[in-house]
Amino acid sequence: MASQPIPRLFMWGLSGSKLIQVNKKKFHKNCWRNLTAYPHLFLLIFIKSFTMVSVSTICGPFSITCYLCVRIMANRFDRLLWQAYVSTNKIFADKVMEVYNPEDYVWVHDYHLMVLPTFLRKRFNRIKLGFFLHSPFPSSEIYRTLLVRDEILKALLNADLIGFHTFDYARHFLTCCSRMLGLNYESKRGHIGLEYFGRTVYIKILPVGIHMGRVESALNHPSSSIKVKEIQEQFKGKRLVIGVDDMDMFKGVSLKLLAVEHLLLQNSELRGKLVLVQIVNPARSSGKDVQEAKMETYSITKRINDTFGFPGYEPVVLIDRHVPFCEKTAYYALAECCIVNPVRDGMNLIPYKYIVCRQGTPKMDEALGVVPGSRHTSTLVVSEFTGCSPSLSGAIRVNPWDIEAVANAVIAAIDMPDLEKQLRHEKHYCYVSSHDVAYWARSFIQDLERACKDHYSKRCWDIGFGLNFRILSLSPSFRKLSNDHIISAYKRTSKRAIFLDYDGTMVPHTSIAKNPTPEVISVLNNLCADPMNSVFIVSGRGKESLSDWFVQCENLGIAAEHGYFLRWSGMSDWETSSLAVDFDWKNIAEPVMKSYTEATDGSYIEAKEIALVWHHQDADPDFGSCQAKELLDHLENVLANDPVAVKRGQNIVEVKPQGVTKGFVTEKVLSKMIASGKPPGFVLCIGDDRSDEDMFESISNTPYTPSLPSAPAIFACTVGQKPSKARYYLDDTVDVLALLQCLADASSSNSSSTETRVSFDNDVRKEL
Repeated sequence: MASQPIPRLFMWGLSGSKLIQVNKKKFHKNCWRNLTAYPHLFLLIFIKSFTMVSVSTICGPFSITCYLCVRIMANRFDRLLWQAYVSTNKIFADKVMEVYNPEDYVWVHDYHLMVLPTFLRKRFNRIKLGFFLHSPFPSSEIYRTLLVRDEILKALLNADLIGFHTFDYARHFLTCCSRMLGLNYESKRGHIGLEYFGRTVYIKILPVGIHMGRVESALNHPSSSIKVKEIQEQFKGKRLVIGVDDMDMFKGVSLKLLAVEHLLLQNSELRGKLVLVQIVNPARSSGKDVQEAKMETYSITKRINDTFGFPGYEPVVLIDRHVPFCEKTAYYALAECCIVNPVRDGMNLIPYKYIVCRQGTPKMDEALGVVPGSRHTSTLVVSEFTGCSPSLSGAIRVNPWDIEAVANAVIAAIDMPDLEKQLRHEKHYCYVSSHDVAYWARSFIQDLERACKDHYSKRCWDIGFGLNFRILSLSPSFRKLSNDHIISAYKRTSKRAIFLDYDGTMVPHTSIAKNPTPEVISVLNNLCADPMNSVFIVSGRGKESLSDWFVQCENLGIAAEHGYFLRWSGMSDWETSSLAVDFDWKNIAEPVMKSYTEATDGSYIEAKEIALVWHHQDADPDFGSCQAKELLDHLENVLANDPVAVKRGQNIVEVKPQGVTKGFVTEKVLSKMIASGKPPGFVLCIGDDRSDEDMFESISNTPYTPSLPSAPAIFACTVGQKPSKARYYLDDTVDVLALLQCLADASSSNSSSTETRVSFDNDVRKEL
């Protein structure tokens, strides 16, 4: 569908309208008949009046949090209203499913349908789904107050591409995902991607444009020319400034009027000359906030006109009625300056329309009496809190709360030299005309196609119930490690390297006793007894604990604290990493961890020689996870200038020096084996958490010697089915021990009485 033209036919219905209710069957019949002719047709969906009221009410708090930085709705959260919101989204999902084909692309818009992606993804795992939020996304401090915050985030992440108008809105969303869901994101070749259960959810920053054809058509309409003549006659000799806003508490209409009042008070020469035409679009609701804003607007307007007006001159002309678009274009075309100063807003397109109208058309130029070929001008005073502000680099940006600054900006705009006005206008018009709504739609659809290109190359599993539903997406090459497959490769080689994580791999995380069981000791000793094997435990635990636990395994190599300490066997000394480390950061990190420990029952701090680890496996699962996300964010902020890495693992948050990773251990061991002339033909690495991903990547990227008759058999294996850099998985620690026992048995059956047992320690360390 993305290759088809942008839709030119739209159908809509007003829920609760008697006319529509009477002709519902006829409307549906027409929709289906036209669907064949117009593939992009918007189908009519009937929603009960009560449900629509509930949806509007539940959307209110999100809308408020989107627009306000400090005010939070104090009303108690109503689950019935939330259920109505969810039910409405489900109705939309049912309607989409009626017309959906597997090759279609579905594009969902704005916060009224934020949980729709979950319902659609649940029906079709590989649906090609985009979502665009046309409102500001609140900061994490504000958003976290919503009771359904996680449900909304998880629902949005069921889309393949999520669009925002500005980077600020996208940044707030990414921060919420990081702090509340613990997700990581990165920029890849200009595209921001969130890794979510094996899927990459892309983030697009793309401000919407205007429909150029509609504006130019209005400019060429005869009624526009007639209205221009009327306005010119009405405001003859006056300097016209235009403002067009909705009547609500966010648009800053009263602040704009106060700025004009201050301007006239401080600049007497403009009295009788400057006129602000403020068009106020009819209020969409009759709430208390709207009524207060309306009363304040009328009160300030009356005060200004009473103070500075005189017969034949009104400084402020307030138009509080429905104004046809052709009439608005006439005002735009005549105004020297346009003021748009909301205190918080989405992608306000009024400045774009003003710029296009000031550029005009031949017919409009004729009506204005402009000489053909003349250069056009326009000036803009724009609030820094509106979505279009970053796109209009030539506008004068203001803080709408600073009345004096807004007044000065208006003076600067109207007194600007003509050449400067022309240059700014041409720069703006070039951008607006090339980034219209058609460009916006094409660009989003192109990125949606790119985001969905690998849908059919991965295997998908459903996880979770209700609004916690998500898709686990894994590579088709990711499969369970077969004993027969690995044993065959194991027997064919004469030198092997085996790297094993400890917690979650050799012993389960749920185990109270963390020391190794007799079964673990036995299987490790059996593997180490084979002179062809070099076996290492690679753990984040301290060297003292690991030394005590594996004292019976003399030929076992141990890497402690993610490889900062390395011991080649039980008979060798500990080696320390050559990385230069400064531990002053501990004085900053430890007090922060202590404050979270005091606030989180069941958590504790583990102080290692080079790292600090905050554990929360014994805390309440939900609260512990929430606190871990907060602690991660807190530590990243306070340690931003220190050479440390703050990582989150399985029930832990760890701070350690940069460059200390498990991948460093595998790289070091394999490099020394290769340098000794005994390169491994078999490499096995098993781990279960994020820190082990470095090992998986390292064993795959290590440059093995070309002297081997064939490429080494590499087995990177994670514990549990989850997104990983490993190609294989085992279900749990029981499977891990069973596999290792099979390898040990293969060593026993493969050994002969003529083989001389020499440990890796004696074999390699002599040459180091």
